[in-house]
Amino acid sequence: MTAVLDTPDTEAPQAKSRPKVRWPFKTAPVRVLAPVAVFALVIAAWAASSHLLVPEASRFLLPSPEAVVAEGLLDPLARTEILTALWNTVQVALCGLAIAIVLGVLFAVIMSQARWAEFSLYPYAVVLQTIPILAVVPLFGFWFGYEFGSRVIVCVMVSLFPVVTNTLFGLKSVAAAEHDLFTLHGATRLQRLWKLQLPAALPAMISGFKISGGQAIIGSIVADFFFRQGVPGVGRMIDVYRQRLATEELLTALLLSSLVGLCLFWAFDLLAGRVDRLHGKR
Repeated sequence: MTAVLDTPDTEAPQAKSRPKVRWPFKTAPVRVLAPVAVFALVIAAWAASSHLLVPEASRFLLPSPEAVVAEGLLDPLARTEILTALWNTVQVALCGLAIAIVLGVLFAVIMSQARWAEFSLYPYAVVLQTIPILAVVPLFGFWFGYEFGSRVIVCVMVSLFPVVTNTLFGLKSVAAAEHDLFTLHGATRLQRLWKLQLPAALPAMISGFKISGGQAIIGSIVADFFFRQGVPGVGRMIDVYRQRLATEELLTALLLSSLVGLCLFWAFDLLAGRVDRLHGKR
């Protein structure tokens, strides 16, 4: 027999661990880099179209991005004028959005509690959505004047339907087993609404708020564009820049208005993420 001698295992020298480069944001890299890359491509295509495709004599039709920044943002007079008008538009939009959220959630709750209420009210919500806003704006001016209140009414009108529809969908999407559980414990209608239906409907409600935020900005601009009285907003300034052929300032006003709508969308998106995390903890 041959004796087998146990030899101690020799440990291989461990490689030095290199410090990992960490992504500085909490979100995935693709969620930040992808829109930045698309934005860079759009700006490059815009600049190339302005410099290469449009003759210099007609370049006021499509000014370059640097011209828009120089004359729309860096010029103190134009910047002050646009930001003041934008603030007036945002005030109207936020006020109209807040009223639309309150009324939309209220109507959806009423319709979710009784079928006859849904049959009675929901068709008129659809009619409100299908009315051409440009046709009723002059009527609102005749009835309520051309100041702040009329513009808020227009914002409420264009942003109410998404809140009603999404909230009603969320309230009615609760599983039947959960309703049976509340019935088994003798819950009242108010307890069922407050502790079961509204928490379950929050994601759908916030989806409606996202849509209504952009609609409110559009409604405020449209109302300001057609009323042409009172404190000027972005709509009035767009019309003024159109008459002056000041395309740089016009594009600046449009882009800043879109940025406000995007910020509202992001705010509601953050709220939706917070709600999803709370639901996950539960």
